[in-house]
Amino acid sequence: MVDAYEQRALTVFGEYRKLLKPGLNIIPPFVSRTYRFDMRTRTIDVPRQEAITRDNSPVRADAVVYYRIMDARKAFLEVDNYEVAISNLAQTTLRAVIGDMELDETLSRREEINAKIRKELDEPTDEWGIRVEAVEVREVSPSPEVQRAMEQQTAAERRRRAMILEAQGERRSAVEKAEGDKQSNIIRAQGEKQSQILEAQGESISTVLRAKAADSMGERAIIERGMETLEKIGQGESTTFILPQELTSLVGRYGQQLTGSDVQSETQPLESLPFDSETKEWLGLDNIDELLGELDITETDIKGGEADMEKEVVLEQD
Repeated sequence: MVDAYEQRALTVFGEYRKLLKPGLNIIPPFVSRTYRFDMRTRTIDVPRQEAITRDNSPVRADAVVYYRIMDARKAFLEVDNYEVAISNLAQTTLRAVIGDMELDETLSRREEINAKIRKELDEPTDEWGIRVEAVEVREVSPSPEVQRAMEQQTAAERRRRAMILEAQGERRSAVEKAEGDKQSNIIRAQGEKQSQILEAQGESISTVLRAKAADSMGERAIIERGMETLEKIGQGESTTFILPQELTSLVGRYGQQLTGSDVQSETQPLESLPFDSETKEWLGLDNIDELLGELDITETDIKGGEADMEKEVVLEQD
């Protein structure tokens, strides 16, 4: 009786006759013998092997081979104990493949090692009626000395990366801080510049308004200043005074209006007269229009400043 997942090789008097299929088979008694072959996929553990890599690093590796019997007749007639044969062949192939690779490659290229071992096993096992379905390297471990050196190398690499990341973070922080300080200085400088501009404009507007008020006062302002000068001269100890002709003429006209003198019968009330060109230049009034054109002030602001100045003058006269 043959199970469904197996085949049996039949010999009669030691001679190979045929393969028995699953089910009931009639064979000659006493002189027949059968050999069982499991047709399912099976595994063979490859013992741990010590090998030397191409860069002279000792390593240990083991693997698992997955195989399947495709032709039970060949497996019976062509090879003695096919499992031992596959295991020995896998061991030598594993050492040869690792010897052709460097240590880093054996640790990182498992798929490449598996493919090479399977390729090396395919040709001889085909003659035995066996197909290698897969090879898996389970573990590749270097010697303890090499492993400690690798751990130290890994730790040093991690420290190097940490230092690089820390330096990059500090650099980025310094750049951002410098950029912030730059923007802050720019904003502060712009504010100071605007403040200075506004302050200068305010001073210019004040000067122009005062000058315009003085310009509107005309001759009356000079007479007032002249009277104050005469008062100060009269308080001095000197008895001899030299007065400019313009000042005596103005004082005479001003006195006629104040005292009602009849030295000149027909006089007009003293009105504000415009300054002549020399007086304007002396008072700094010759470029008033130009200053007003440069400043951003309205006619209402100027008229308001002139009114304030005229009020001050009236109060001083009172």
